Amino acid sequence: MSETEILSYCAALLTTSSFLPQAILILKTKDTSSLSLTMYTFFTIGVFLWLVYGIQKMDYAIIFANSITLLLSASILGFKIYNVIYRKG
Repeated sequence: MSETEILSYCAALLTTSSFLPQAILILKTKDTSSLSLTMYTFFTIGVFLWLVYGIQKMDYAIIFANSITLLLSASILGFKIYNVIYRKG
């Protein structure tokens, strides 16, 4: 494994794991009142596009990190949309 690949896996691990505490808290409490619907929509679409890019480039670090982040961000976005529709928050 090259130094560049090691660097990409370290970056992927750090950025994905930094997202986990907030995602876990939201998934536990289902409280999304402090989140922007627009921001999370754009973020989730952006993560999806990074995943597509990673697949096209066959870059496993990008694929790994963005697959996990997409799953988490899409879940949070789903809770946010639900809360906006049914709970007004």
